[in-house]
Amino acid sequence: MSTARRIILLEFNELTPHLMERFVDMGCLPHFKRLRDESQVYTTEAAERGWELNPWVQWVTVHSGLDYCDHQIIELDEGDRLRAERVWDVVSAAGRPVWVCGSMNVGYQASPKGAIMPDPWTTKVAPWPDALKPFFRFVQQSVLEHTSDHLALSRAEYARFLAFMATHGMTAATFAAIARQLASERFGGSRWRRAVLLDRLQFDVFRWYYRRLQPAFSTFFSNSTAHFQHFHWREMEPHLFRVQPSAEKLAEHERTILFGYQQMDALVGRFLRLAGRDATLIFATAISQQPCLAYEDQGGKMMYRPTDVSRLMQFAGVTQPYTAAPVMAEVFILRFASDADAAAAETTLAALRVRSRPAMQLLRNGAEINAKCQIHDPLDANTTLSRGCAQAGEDETPFFKMFYALEESKSGMHHPDGMLWIRVPGASPSRHTNKVPLASLAPTILQLLSLPRPAHMKAAPLAV
Repeated sequence: MSTARRIILLEFNELTPHLMERFVDMGCLPHFKRLRDESQVYTTEAAERGWELNPWVQWVTVHSGLDYCDHQIIELDEGDRLRAERVWDVVSAAGRPVWVCGSMNVGYQASPKGAIMPDPWTTKVAPWPDALKPFFRFVQQSVLEHTSDHLALSRAEYARFLAFMATHGMTAATFAAIARQLASERFGGSRWRRAVLLDRLQFDVFRWYYRRLQPAFSTFFSNSTAHFQHFHWREMEPHLFRVQPSAEKLAEHERTILFGYQQMDALVGRFLRLAGRDATLIFATAISQQPCLAYEDQGGKMMYRPTDVSRLMQFAGVTQPYTAAPVMAEVFILRFASDADAAAAETTLAALRVRSRPAMQLLRNGAEINAKCQIHDPLDANTTLSRGCAQAGEDETPFFKMFYALEESKSGMHHPDGMLWIRVPGASPSRHTNKVPLASLAPTILQLLSLPRPAHMKAAPLAV
């Protein structure tokens, strides 16, 4: 087993093995090719299937060494529930600094040594230290409200964000890229490309903290290309789908996924330069994606998001006090003062119907409800949302007064295989054909850092 003084874990969510090989063979990803050819290359396999096969479940496995059956984290924004030590807890407790940058469903022990910035869907775990809050708040609103034309940020929050970036590593190249994007949008350019600008901003911040903290263990999480795969696989490989994209969609998005991989490739190049020959670089995807073909008979999988949660709750008849927060895609979380209030609201919301079908999927955990519209087929403009069973004279309202359709239908879905490349300076590269459990990564990281793994990490470390 090799050892490492510092480890950078690149968490590029859901990148797909066969697409990676295709794009590398096309000569489009030179930095990925270099990293692969210098690494121990594995295919990981998540233990979960079905609803449990979601990245916010599997990244907890990566960080803790526990599969879902043991950690029981099933939704986004539940990272605070895990009591078991994660990799960065062990490293920090050993007196060595850590830098967790955007990782999914995080939690941490009190007063960690270093810095921790949660994923943008997190509302219960604060960044550490407080100095990260202006950046976290800006990224959070940019991600949660990416379908909106306006962010829910005050002028003061914008000012704090700009001041933070000016003093925490923002480069002239990043500023120029943002200016070009905003200028292009004024003349009909594509707004969807903004996602990769957040990655650039995050890298600038990551590099600033990395150089100052000199962390023994650091992470960098990106979800932009996973988003492109979910919504634009149809345009990339239209021959796989019964429902064909329009000529306009095909022209705009035929190369969107490749664009995402190329942007990730540029990030890899920056990390290779930052790591030099001194740091161990680990690239992991946790899971991957595949074409989503299960909804083709109904015209593709549509997703609908509330236009205004308070308006929806008022129409449904929910009277219990609550707070609401958007999560990912069409999902939002409702929080109530008590379990009883949440249970009553769950019953009320469960009565909503679209053409006699239940409109809402509701997963209650104590005083919280994870909610989303569970209608996924295309709806016409005259569709109504009703309270109770569909009967003459019941209360109704236009469906599209309460919900709006996300711009794209979903055409990519999760797959349990993931990529894992480990580049240890001085170690010989090789490719391993047998799949390895995803839970093996956490103990492998600790062994590379010559740190003992906690008793709950049962998987054997890989012989890197």
